Amino acid sequence: MLRFLDSIDSFAGEQVVIRCDLNVPIDEGSIQDAGRIDAAVRTIDEVISKNGRPVICSHLGRPEGKNEKDSLKPVFEYLQNKYPKIEFKSVGESSGQESILLLENLRFDAAETSKSENERETYAKKVLGHSTHVVIDGFGVVHRKQASVYELAKLAQSVAGRTIEQELTVLKTLTENPKRPYALVLGGSKVSDKLGVIDALLPKVDKLLIGGGMMFTFLKAIGHEVGNSLLEQDQLETAREYISRAKQLGVELILPVDVVVASGFAADAEYANVAVESFNSSPFGESGIGLDIGTESAKIFSKAIEDSQTVFWNGPMGVFEFDAFAHGTKTVATALTKMDGFGVVGGGDSAAAVRHFGFEDNQFGHISTGGGASLEYLEGKSLPGLEALND
Repeated sequence: MLRFLDSIDSFAGEQVVIRCDLNVPIDEGSIQDAGRIDAAVRTIDEVISKNGRPVICSHLGRPEGKNEKDSLKPVFEYLQNKYPKIEFKSVGESSGQESILLLENLRFDAAETSKSENERETYAKKVLGHSTHVVIDGFGVVHRKQASVYELAKLAQSVAGRTIEQELTVLKTLTENPKRPYALVLGGSKVSDKLGVIDALLPKVDKLLIGGGMMFTFLKAIGHEVGNSLLEQDQLETAREYISRAKQLGVELILPVDVVVASGFAADAEYANVAVESFNSSPFGESGIGLDIGTESAKIFSKAIEDSQTVFWNGPMGVFEFDAFAHGTKTVATALTKMDGFGVVGGGDSAAAVRHFGFEDNQFGHISTGGGASLEYLEGKSLPGLEALND
């Protein structure tokens, strides 16, 4: 049984390591989306309220050695606004008695992600330092068997933080007696990235909506030309199997009826909205590349979402970072804010998209901090970071 913060009344003034997921997008020293940091604050504040001295730690990116680009310094400066006494130290350095401590990027030491259990455990001991308790709060990393996720939780009395608790509550809502109709909306680049979640949820949903780059594999599978669009040839038969299985299960499969075709992959590319059966008849012929669902498809997707009681959305509908190809993703996000039910934005690029468009977190039922961890949970996979917290 998973251990939570409720099981601890007081930390008695001792240091408490809090493993957060502060892996936020940073551009030239500026945080682009602070959602994961804001999500961690609830747990940090509760540790403080229970007389604990937080030692906050996280990774950022996938650095090869120490470098300024992947430093957590921008996160430290962000947290200073809420915690003026916070200090910023390297792993192994101690802080003052009255201070909150943020450790530098855990992945600056290769031992964090080492394949050697001994190396990971040695590093976890260094991260633990003199702390007496561990709170694992970064749901986005619980699917990784890494030093600060798995071994760290084994070294001291450890519990799950409020971020993990909230994520698990939401994920159980999506898998155990969800309100119907229940729609699964998938986008992103590849079908191969979503095989597990389709396998797991197809028998549980009423509608499956496919957009993003992965839509072209499905469109090709039913006979449409897709020009120079992203296509997984080795997944065509898999797509056909999903189409057949959806029909057998009585799941409404909703594919785009039109797409936005561009002259190339660029923000200023020329583009045209064309019906899927006329892809190669666009002004760009066979060299055209699809970069978003079309305007009619966006309307169809929006209605299907608004008519649902439960929606799980993972993956953008197009290249939302380019304004010309953002309409589909923004329409899906807007529909989730309008639906009279529980809409979940499934982390990763989907979470980045809603914040890119300026939506507020409270406009949605939930914005996940999980990304890959959420998908693996929904797929029924064992998550090492949660295993380590089980009695």
